[in-house]
Amino acid sequence: MIGLIVRFIVSAIVLMVVGFLLPGFATLTFWQALLAAVVIAALGFGVESLFGSKISPQNRGLVGFITSAVVIYVAQFIVPGMSVSLIGAALAAVVIGIIDLFVPTELR
Repeated sequence: MIGLIVRFIVSAIVLMVVGFLLPGFATLTFWQALLAAVVIAALGFGVESLFGSKISPQNRGLVGFITSAVVIYVAQFIVPGMSVSLIGAALAAVVIGIIDLFVPTELR
């Protein structure tokens, strides 16, 4: 349970940094970023459940990148205060993917 909480806090901080650095990705407060992290995780889980692990946002290939960008873009319609352009979602998927290489947030 503690690992799950830490995962969402780290994901929220990453989303705040991404919002600060990237154009097309609105800067989020901590609570908005935490809600966005939960929504993105739930959407990613839903996509993986529907289509299998080959299309998972955690997949490192092109399909995983596109899926991550779509999940981030769709999350803006659920999280109040989150605003993301298509380019912002694509850039966020790249930055989050790079950060995930160094700071893995997946529970094992």
